[in-house]
Amino acid sequence: MKPFRIRLTLILMVMIGVSMLGAGITMAQVFKKSHITGLEENMVREIKLLSTTFDFIPMQGADAVSYYTGEAGKLGKLTEARVTFIKRDGTVVGDSESNPLEMDNHSKREEIVTASKEGVGHAIRYSDTLRQNMLYVAVPVTSGANFDGFIRLSVSLKSVDEGVRNGWMVMAIGLVILFAVAALISYRIASGMTSPLEKITRVARRISQQDYDARVDLRRKDEIGLLGKAINGMADSLQTQLKTIQDNEGLLQSVLDNMTGGILLVDAEGKIALVNPAAENMLSVSAQHITGRSYDELKQYYELTKLIKEGISERIEIHEERKVYIPQETILRMDGVPMFREQNGKEFSGMLFLLQDVTAIRRLENMRSEFVANVSHELKTPVAAVKGFAETLLNGGVHDEKTAKSFLQIIFDESERLNRLISDILDLSKIESKQSPMDYAPVDVSTFFGTMMETLGTVARKKRITLQTDIPDELFIEADEDKLRQIFINLLSNAISYTQDGGRVELSVRDQQDADGNEQVVFAVSDTGIGIPKKDLPRIFERFYRVDKARSRSSGGTGLGLSIVKHLVELHHGAISVESELGIGTTFTVKLPMLQEQDGV
Repeated sequence: MKPFRIRLTLILMVMIGVSMLGAGITMAQVFKKSHITGLEENMVREIKLLSTTFDFIPMQGADAVSYYTGEAGKLGKLTEARVTFIKRDGTVVGDSESNPLEMDNHSKREEIVTASKEGVGHAIRYSDTLRQNMLYVAVPVTSGANFDGFIRLSVSLKSVDEGVRNGWMVMAIGLVILFAVAALISYRIASGMTSPLEKITRVARRISQQDYDARVDLRRKDEIGLLGKAINGMADSLQTQLKTIQDNEGLLQSVLDNMTGGILLVDAEGKIALVNPAAENMLSVSAQHITGRSYDELKQYYELTKLIKEGISERIEIHEERKVYIPQETILRMDGVPMFREQNGKEFSGMLFLLQDVTAIRRLENMRSEFVANVSHELKTPVAAVKGFAETLLNGGVHDEKTAKSFLQIIFDESERLNRLISDILDLSKIESKQSPMDYAPVDVSTFFGTMMETLGTVARKKRITLQTDIPDELFIEADEDKLRQIFINLLSNAISYTQDGGRVELSVRDQQDADGNEQVVFAVSDTGIGIPKKDLPRIFERFYRVDKARSRSSGGTGLGLSIVKHLVELHHGAISVESELGIGTTFTVKLPMLQEQDGV
């Protein structure tokens, strides 16, 4: 802004200088003109005075020239002017400074011509004789028969020129002084005009740099003050609008960041414009690396890129599911909609895709279908047996009391199996739907398992299976005792069922700290049974999954025990794992926290 202030000062100085120079020239011209006019009028009066007081003689011969020349010299000294006597025909008969006989005819001189016409003639011209500017004034004079011609007075304009020069010098000195004063005043004026503009410019620059708290501090009421108020009003409006935009952007970003579905925005040129965190996780990509790049960067997902290409080229909605491997198999549902901008009609601006990981949903649907099929199958077997034997008895096909009793026992066993199956299904349903409340209380581990071993000892002794326990005294755990009993009844019963006669089942309990330093209790149920094939280990906690289907059915198992166990362990905020080798045995390990931090539901 300082260069502008200097330029404004210079402009003001130039304007003042030009004005003063113009005024000086005008004044000099007026001074010169008025001075000359005064001289002319004075000379006219002097000529008229001479015409009435001068003794004219007849203008004949050399005597007349001598007379008039001598008189002209005297008069010139008196008037301090050059005096010239000129005949009507322009002949000079007397001159105070030159020899009339050597002078040209003056009939064509400007002042003589004008005097002949108007009665008074005057002219200014350079005198070759005196080599300076002269003012000539001529007046026609007639004195009877003695003189008929003109008396001309001429004076040098040297004094006038010197006066003008002196005036110019005085004016120049005054101009310099005035210039200095004008420079100071101009600078102050320019400063007064530009200083608030500098403030406004600085504030405008700060606002352009997104400093919306900047304000113009001006208390002027002129146009500049109004401009400052307008800038402040604009800043207030921008600040309000920016806050609204930031709030909306923050809300939108929060929505995008917290969406469980992935958002992928591809513009009309096929470049990725937006990727939210959920999409990053689903596709194992970084938004920083792929934003602004072509969707072909997702070439590892060929099926997805093919759908994106189809949506952009056809500009149609897409609702498809595709399997991708990232690295495990995942099922993604892609819903894409074309976006149009309302500008000069509908202008295509890209595609917006919603990605949803439906792997769990599809797995649950498959599990539901398998569950229904398995339940139907499991229910069908005992129902068919009950129905078949009952029909046989009803039709009187069996008359042997022993055989009839055997049939009735089978009907009873199948009814019990059916009852257990329904009971397990209901238990599993309650557990999975979180409808089985947890009733935590301290449990004495040693006493708890002592009672349980007495119950299971009868079954173990029938198979000559040795039950061993390694449980520390005075060990307590906070748990739901009924559900804890259900866990270990299942595990120990399975261990006894799948262990050959003469084998061994062992229960060991110990307390330890987990990785976070929290106290936990580790239960291990080991057997010397038939073992589980490695291919079956990942699936043994699935509902109705059986390793040995024939043996499981003959033992009355429902195929839901381990699934119930896993859910009950998780309700206790614990974990269960299994290790097994064919023909050697199996160990189930349950880790439960010693103290529950919050109530399970």
